[in-house]
Amino acid sequence: MKMALVQMDVVFGKPEENFLQVEKYIEEAARQGADTIVLPEMWNTGYALNELWAIADDNGKRTKDLLCRLSKMFAVHIVGGSVATNKAGKFFNTMYVVNREGEIVAEYDKAHLFPLMDEPRHLEEGQTKNIFQLDGTDCGGVICFDIRFPEWIRTHILSGAKLMFIPAQWPKTRVDHWEVLLKARAIENQCFVIAVNRVGKDLNNEYNGHSMVVSPWGDVYFGGEKSEGVFYVEIELDEVDRVRNTIPIFQARRTDLY
Repeated sequence: MKMALVQMDVVFGKPEENFLQVEKYIEEAARQGADTIVLPEMWNTGYALNELWAIADDNGKRTKDLLCRLSKMFAVHIVGGSVATNKAGKFFNTMYVVNREGEIVAEYDKAHLFPLMDEPRHLEEGQTKNIFQLDGTDCGGVICFDIRFPEWIRTHILSGAKLMFIPAQWPKTRVDHWEVLLKARAIENQCFVIAVNRVGKDLNNEYNGHSMVVSPWGDVYFGGEKSEGVFYVEIELDEVDRVRNTIPIFQARRTDLY
C-alpha cells in the first residue's frame, strides 16, 4: 500500500484557503499513484477555536462532499485528518475516512481533548472508537493527544486494527515526545503507525512536521521531514502478521489480571 502523507501548513481561521490547498494536495498525491492519502488535524480552520461558531463545517458537509468526490474520482482512500465541525450547535474535532468508491467508512470525534490548546473549553469529547476497513484491512484512527493514552490505542488493536492513522497539530516544542510515543505505540501493538503532523505557525504555536511511518517492529520508514509537501511511503501489510507471529504478545497477555 502506497501512503501519501500531506504535511501542510494550515491557514489560521481561513477555511476557503485551506480547502483549496487540500484539494490541490489530494489531486497531486492521487496522480502520483497513492493508494491512501492522509491529511493532518484541524486542517479546515486550524486552532481558531474562538471563531468556530462562524467557520466550523456544518455537520461536516463540505468536508464530506470534497473527500467523497475526490476519492471516487481518483479511486483512492482518503484518511481525512480532522476538521472542526458543528453538529447541532456543538463543536467537535472530527475525522472522516472515505474509501476508493467515495463511501464514508468512518466518522470519529476526538476522544481526548488537549487542555494546553483549550480544546475542553470549546469542543465536545467523542464517545466511540474508530475502526474501519481499507482494501479489506482493519484499520484504526485517533487524533493527536489520543496517543498519550496507550490503553485507547490498545482498544483499537484488540478490535482488529493492523494500521493506526494519527493526524496531528503537534507543536515543535514537544516533537521529541511525538516521536517516542509513535514508536512506542507501534512496537507495543505490533502495528503500522501512519502519523501526519502539520507545519507552519499559528497565534500560539510553531509546528515542524516530523510526520512518521513506523513499522510493527519499530523501524521508522519515514520521519524527520520539516518542510511542507506530500511524502510517499510504501508499506507491506503482511509485516504485521510476521511480527505478531515472531513475538506473540497478544497470546501472552494476562487477561486474568488486566
